[in-house]
Amino acid sequence: MITALTGGIGAGKSFVAKCLKARGISVYDCDAAAKRLMTSSTTVRQQLQQLIGKKAYIGERLNKALIAEFLLAADENRLAINAIVHPAVADDFMQSGFEWIESAILFDTGFDRLLPIDYIVCVSAPLEVRICRIMKRDNISRDKAIEWINRQMSQEEVERRSDFVVQNDGLTDITGQIDQLLSKLKETNNAEK
Repeated sequence: MITALTGGIGAGKSFVAKCLKARGISVYDCDAAAKRLMTSSTTVRQQLQQLIGKKAYIGERLNKALIAEFLLAADENRLAINAIVHPAVADDFMQSGFEWIESAILFDTGFDRLLPIDYIVCVSAPLEVRICRIMKRDNISRDKAIEWINRQMSQEEVERRSDFVVQNDGLTDITGQIDQLLSKLKETNNAEK
């Protein structure tokens, strides 16, 4: 059974993933995997160099400044990079043995269609809470935090497409929600067998 953990920037997916890890459930981190594969996968490296040029790498390291510049130049560029990196991440996940996967942009990029996902869990938080978390975590302005949030699919749409929602507003009991979630997942999985 594959369960995806998603939600917008600043919602607290990583916190929920840590809570799951404390219960013995390891969660595959798509962002970390993408960064790793962009430097370790020969195929990804070759495809990025064909797309952007040889300067996409400085020695063995990814030229992050050039990649960022390329990404921000046009939507087509972002889609082209995603078309290289996302299938590599999906393949890596399928070979990893993990049953949980964390992806902030699961729906935005169509990543949900690359994997045989059984259940989707959305981590959600009020807009103001998300803005404050992003500003604090990344030491950026309020306007920049809002810009990042607005680049992603709306939280309401992500919730609508998900099977479960975990409210991570800083007030609602996370432990109880995770207990309830895991119980529902187990019941649903057993009912389908």
